[in-house]
Amino acid sequence: MSDHPEKISDVQMDMANLYREEAYTDLKTGGIRKLVPIKLDGSEDRARDAVYSGHTQVMSPHGPVPIQGAIEAKTLEEAILGFPQAMEDAMSKMVEEAQQMQREQANKIVTPDDLKKDTGGIIV
Repeated sequence: MSDHPEKISDVQMDMANLYREEAYTDLKTGGIRKLVPIKLDGSEDRARDAVYSGHTQVMSPHGPVPIQGAIEAKTLEEAILGFPQAMEDAMSKMVEEAQQMQREQANKIVTPDDLKKDTGGIIV
């Protein structure tokens, strides 16, 4: 049996893994999202650590490219100080993944069936 629900009504929230989202921004560079662990009654769950992530965008010849990634931090101050390196790491990972995809496509063996798919079924 599949791990994926068959109907949308089969989707269940994990009541033991709830978070409240807080957002912080300087209105210039980007933003930091803090996920605060909470209990089912909405009170903060101090037994679990908050999770921080950052987001920004860089300009490319094709327009803005969104960058987002995890920030290892225990406090908002640590997250702010760690923001530049986290965005640099996320950008490097994105570039590395794009280069890997290019390498895989360059090494792909093209079959007649692939040509049919690429040309709408017409073999040129």
